[in-house]
Amino acid sequence: MQLALLKTVRADFPASVVVFLVALPLCLGVALASGAPLFSGVIAGIVGGIVVGGLSKSPLSVSGPAAGLTVIVFAAIEQLPTFEAFLLAVMIGGVLQVALAATRSGIAAEFVPSSVITGMLAAIGLILILKQVPHAIGYDGEFEGSFEFIQADGSNTFTAIINAVRQHLSAGALLIAFASLVFLFWWDKARPKEGPLRFVPGPLVVVLIGIGGNALLGLVMPRWQLGPSHLVQVPIANSVGEFTSFFATPDFSQIGNGAVWTVAVTLAIVASLESLLSVKAVDELDPQRRTTPKNWELMAQGGGNIVSGLIGGLPVTSVIVRSSANVDAGAQSKLSTILHGTFLLLSVALIPALLNLIPLAALAAVLIATGYKLTKPKLFTERYKQGWTQFVPFVVTITAILFTDLLIGIVIGLVVGFVFVIARNFRSAITFVCDDGDCLVRARRNLYFIHKYELQTKLGQVPDGVNLLIDLSSTSYVDLDNVDIINAFIKGADYRRINVTVRGDVAERSAPLINAPTSGIRFA
Repeated sequence: MQLALLKTVRADFPASVVVFLVALPLCLGVALASGAPLFSGVIAGIVGGIVVGGLSKSPLSVSGPAAGLTVIVFAAIEQLPTFEAFLLAVMIGGVLQVALAATRSGIAAEFVPSSVITGMLAAIGLILILKQVPHAIGYDGEFEGSFEFIQADGSNTFTAIINAVRQHLSAGALLIAFASLVFLFWWDKARPKEGPLRFVPGPLVVVLIGIGGNALLGLVMPRWQLGPSHLVQVPIANSVGEFTSFFATPDFSQIGNGAVWTVAVTLAIVASLESLLSVKAVDELDPQRRTTPKNWELMAQGGGNIVSGLIGGLPVTSVIVRSSANVDAGAQSKLSTILHGTFLLLSVALIPALLNLIPLAALAAVLIATGYKLTKPKLFTERYKQGWTQFVPFVVTITAILFTDLLIGIVIGLVVGFVFVIARNFRSAITFVCDDGDCLVRARRNLYFIHKYELQTKLGQVPDGVNLLIDLSSTSYVDLDNVDIINAFIKGADYRRINVTVRGDVAERSAPLINAPTSGIRFA
């Protein structure tokens, strides 16, 4: 027992450092894009790590402020009278999420096609790479963690890269990012399997490379050194009182404001959807294939949003970028998530000046490496080999997310995925054959409302004066619409001199429903 716990801690501690380094710029970037105080993003990251991490039963999922909510949060902050009124909406949204958990709404995640989930992961990987390229070469106009194709300045993901290369290319940023990427990919292959060095997380070394490299550039090539606008920018407090002033409480006087409730409902629904999809994706990434209880996860996310709203934070969800970094770093349990939240709290409280020395180019390299691991070419070939019914929803989800944003893209992917699911169920489910005076209508699988037309067509082909066997033995369920069709046929069978036999356990269980007044029907 103690040995297993020690192994878990040894794996989770380095992983928590990696997640902390990934989370820090994303928390600040999401707050900036949302039009909220910068520290509110950090608060959400702390709550997502410590509170949600403690409540959740997901071993690997990491929660925090989500880029997918930035548009909603920005509009809400603009609409509501004060930021404190928005915090009230966040808290109420958390209560609504707990209510959703009580109604077992989390089961909805189980109906998402796997092709859409893997498409979401691949799309996020591609977006990470594309969105971080400008940061890697010295253009930091777009906030960290953005998933939207159309950016606030009117440019898009691709034109931002072109503009960054043409107008904002920084030799210092490019050098730091290139050195960081080379190290990360080398370290993945060269990291020793034994000895203390195996616990050294590559991203931590990359941060040291970035800080040291930028300081060295200041000595040997001052014009290449990166200035404050290209570094992490954590708010710095000069006293305990100033630090506590970064926190805020909800304005409960706005409880009767209808706009607050509208925002709360919107946040609860969208944050729940994003969390459920993220947790579902993380379960698929988990090498041990553990399954997270979805209703419990909704409760944990709701608890996190209640706390985040109470102390001045943005809404939290399970987020795939940090979660995938956690998986890739070798985390074994939710201890990694809790530790990363603890590191966020301690670092912004004790060493904010040191954090502000980290070049964004170095962190961009970490995110590019994470993105590559989410969208390896092998993922595309595997889906292609599984057939068009898997490959098309996968590609559509990727394309939709790339050219819209995360939430819209997922909805489009879900629609296409469900179309393929329905199309598969529209394939012939019923067999009809006749041999002289004996005919057979056999259901090869369960019959739902979408099979009504097919069942009516097959029964319509039965000639007069035959013995008909309706074989339902391969079904465990026949919906009432199809039972009504069978009843209607049986009622007219005597008039057409048709002797009907119904076979199958489901037919016997449905005997009170299949109750036509005819002497020709019997159960076999």
